[in-house]
Amino acid sequence: MAGLVAAACGTSNSGAGTDKLKEVIERGTVKVGDCLSFAPFGFMDESGKPAGYDVDIATEMAAQLGVKLEMVDTTADNRIPNLQTDKVDVVICNFTENPTRAKQINFTLPYVIAGEVLLVRTDSDINGISDLDGKTVAVVTGSTNADILKAANPNATAQSYPTSAAAVLAVKSGQADAMIEDSNFQTYQAKLDPELRVTNDSLIPLEHNGFGVAQGQLNWLEWQNQFIFWLNHTGKNRELYNKWFGMDPLWPVAYE
Repeated sequence: MAGLVAAACGTSNSGAGTDKLKEVIERGTVKVGDCLSFAPFGFMDESGKPAGYDVDIATEMAAQLGVKLEMVDTTADNRIPNLQTDKVDVVICNFTENPTRAKQINFTLPYVIAGEVLLVRTDSDINGISDLDGKTVAVVTGSTNADILKAANPNATAQSYPTSAAAVLAVKSGQADAMIEDSNFQTYQAKLDPELRVTNDSLIPLEHNGFGVAQGQLNWLEWQNQFIFWLNHTGKNRELYNKWFGMDPLWPVAYE
């Protein structure tokens, strides 16, 4: 079972060059960073415990390692610093792989694929990126979405929020005209709230989201890749996605 959410605390030295796999097994606990304000990927349930798609994947990870699970609440902005300072062993938080981030950490194979779409109020006249001229668009600090918005429509203004939940509230309250985010997340939000809807077309080519680990932890990286392959080969990833999103993935990973 998932343990209680831990504060992001740990040593200040990087894990580069260490045998992280051996360390985790000997410690008896794996510290998994996840964004617990990003339902249904990660959130706190009514009893105050971590829940969601990513949390279930982390639970499977701990079971395969034969250790206990410690969930560490993480934000988009501190995912990389938490890895670099060894506050977490691995980050699952809807982590889009790109060359800039890959200069700072290592990424695994992707475990989920997504587009980037707009979340708007149902009464909005926004149907695509061309409708954002002069509009304010909510993005999450530390995500790639501000850059995506600037490239897609430089006439729109990005407004940053600390969490995805805060960005959704900004759209609902009228502080922002739209929100740009992962299509899996946005579709789920629109399903929950009849006052919200999602635009149909992805603003960019599909994104591949993997786990993040600190640089230099090659045994750990290889184990994580084998774990992700196992998730897909056995159908467990599809099962968990269906559990939380109520549907099969629109873009299943290729090595399933």
